[in-house]
Amino acid sequence: MAGEDWGGATVSPFLAGLRCRCPRCGRGKLFQGMLNVAAACDICGLGLSAHDAGDGPAVFVILIVGGLAVTSAFIVETAFAPPIWAHLVYQIPFVLGASILFLRPFKATLIALQYRHHVAGFSDRHAD
Repeated sequence: MAGEDWGGATVSPFLAGLRCRCPRCGRGKLFQGMLNVAAACDICGLGLSAHDAGDGPAVFVILIVGGLAVTSAFIVETAFAPPIWAHLVYQIPFVLGASILFLRPFKATLIALQYRHHVAGFSDRHAD
């Protein structure tokens, strides 16, 4: 795709992350499977194998989901005072579901931000 300015600043990293798309073109799929990052973008050829999201996405998910879980437990406890087992009935599915739901877009956003700021092995070159 000669002549196109990929630059790293044309696609919003937050929009690309939310849609789980390539951080350069915003069209190609970022993931191959649930959380496995594709080797390269199938649209623009950006090499994605050099990414290093590490534990960053998991930390954000833990903080956000944990805060929501504690807040909901506090509200339910003060309003209804149910037994402990009743908290487990709604908390376990909530925590598992929200963690799975949030992890993929948070990982994609972190990778898009790494691309935007040229860290973790990303460069301005694209594959030919």
